[in-house]
Amino acid sequence: QVQLAESGGGWVQAGGSLRLSCVASRTILSRDPMGWYRQAPGKSRELVASRIAGRDVRYGDFVEGRFTLWRDNAKKTVTLEMNNLKPEDTGVYYCKARYWDNDYWGQGIQVTVSS
Repeated sequence: QVQLAESGGGWVQAGGSLRLSCVASRTILSRDPMGWYRQAPGKSRELVASRIAGRDVRYGDFVEGRFTLWRDNAKKTVTLEMNNLKPEDTGVYYCKARYWDNDYWGQGIQVTVSS
C-alpha cells in the first residue's frame, strides 16, 4: 500500500494562486500516473492534472493554461501550481497515484476561491 500526504490549499480570492503538494510514502513508478483530481459540491470527481513520466501532462479542459503540474519521482512528490483561480475552482482536491496496479487517494484538501 501507499499513503499520500497532501498539503497546501486554503482560501484565496479570485485571481489568486495556490500550490498543492502531495508526497507518497513509497516510490511511484515513473510509468504509473500520479496527479490531482477535484470534487466540487454536488459534482462528480474530475481530473485536474496527471502525469506519467515521458508523456505530456494531462489537464482537465477547465484548466485552460492556468495550472502547472510537475512531478519529482526522487522526492516522491507531485505539485500543482494553480494561478488565476476562479470561484468555480472551489472544491476538495485529491492526490491520486497508481501503485502496483491499484489506485490510491489522499484524504483531500479544501480549496476555496471567493469572488
